Amino acid sequence: MADERIRRQIAFLAAQMMYHRSESEYFTAKRKAARQLGLEYRYRPGDLPSNKEIRDQIQAMARMHEGPKRLETLRDMRLDALRLMRLLARFRPRLIGSVRTGHVRKGSDIDIHLFCDSLALVTNTLDELGLQYDVEHKRIVKYGEERVFTHIHLYDRNNFELTLYPEDKAHYVFKSSITGKAIERASIAELEALLREEYPEIDLEAEVAGIEDRIDPYLLYRMLLEPLEGVKQGAKHHPEGDALYHSLQVFELAREERPYDEEFLLAALLHDVGKAIDPSDHVAAALQALEGSIPERTAWLIAHHMEAQALRSGTLGTKARARLQQSEHYDDLMLLAELDRRGRVRGAAVCDLDEALDLLRELAAKEE
Repeated sequence: MADERIRRQIAFLAAQMMYHRSESEYFTAKRKAARQLGLEYRYRPGDLPSNKEIRDQIQAMARMHEGPKRLETLRDMRLDALRLMRLLARFRPRLIGSVRTGHVRKGSDIDIHLFCDSLALVTNTLDELGLQYDVEHKRIVKYGEERVFTHIHLYDRNNFELTLYPEDKAHYVFKSSITGKAIERASIAELEALLREEYPEIDLEAEVAGIEDRIDPYLLYRMLLEPLEGVKQGAKHHPEGDALYHSLQVFELAREERPYDEEFLLAALLHDVGKAIDPSDHVAAALQALEGSIPERTAWLIAHHMEAQALRSGTLGTKARARLQQSEHYDDLMLLAELDRRGRVRGAAVCDLDEALDLLRELAAKEE
């Protein structure tokens, strides 16, 4: 007979892992949770919770931590899914996952199945649309069976995970890992019908068109930050390595100092983006690229962060020093300069770019 107490403990720990995005697979989350409880070799199959039990725990966490905002997020994600599906209509897109079922949580992707025999045809279309993406061939071994899935991680107003299948799978009945039944999925027409039924008060076409009109600054930040990974810096002043790793280190340090200060965190993350554009004058290049997408205070901090370094080293002129000291943001600038110097450690633990941008989005949403 299964031990219900063990099931609940495993379900709770597995749900925590999946809610906080440290694990994405139910099967693996269960095993890790059992291991944390010291039960790696002592549990019985009946002690493991079902995927549905874990999902219910995840949703309880989402309701507790995210409140009514979660429902607004779900509506916006469904509208964004429709926008992209229309752009990719030739590949017979089907919306699946939490955005289809309504079980979204913090960090949820929009999951879409595409059907095409050529990965290049899909990526060429994404290139023509000017979209940012990575291709991943994911190897999954479960119950001794190996399968390889092709995922396209698309970075747009929301993050999408596009899973590519051969064209002859378009009518295949995929089974849910949660219920064991056919997954819920929606074509373009079915998603339009769902949106009109769930949100009868909205003008569907105007809402979708409005998404295109809204500029998402975080897409710009990603476009400017990603190339920094290829900017190798001199080992004397930057032993940590590339400029993206340095920027993420400075961002992590800024989170420790000012976790609530979105404008300061933006400056910490973006201060060196110009190095991938014009290394000879990376400050001016950064300000030009970011013009209109960052607050004035953030722009000021980026504009003067090199002068602050000169002030720290005693090489800044008297007039320039006095000018900086007259600013209300002087203390912030000197803190940024200190973190810029400290963020140069080999092997330092940092978040990834997605996590940094997600944190900034969340801070911005709280201030709205």
